[in-house]
Amino acid sequence: MAAHYHLKPSGSEWMFNLKADNGEVVLTSERYVAKQGAERGIASVKANSPLDARYSRLVNSAGKPYFVLKGGNGEPIGTSEAYSSVSARDSGIEVVKRIAPTAPTRE
Repeated sequence: MAAHYHLKPSGSEWMFNLKADNGEVVLTSERYVAKQGAERGIASVKANSPLDARYSRLVNSAGKPYFVLKGGNGEPIGTSEAYSSVSARDSGIEVVKRIAPTAPTRE
């Protein structure tokens, strides 16, 4: 399976997941009121994902590393899963940097 954005309704809102070549979700969006907002979110991920400064490398309350991708305005546009280690999280960031700019969108 090729990497892609999976755009989908979530209740009365819209969201997307960026899936890697292996089908695993590597980035989950915020919820959007309209489909067009989610599509703009995908465009923002494509534009911002190559820029290392847009990633916040964090640790959750359970001590698990994760990351948040932010737009040029500093607002979050996607969040990763919790990883087992810092190196796994950093590898996840590298996957997003590689696949996000050119991945197609599927519904």
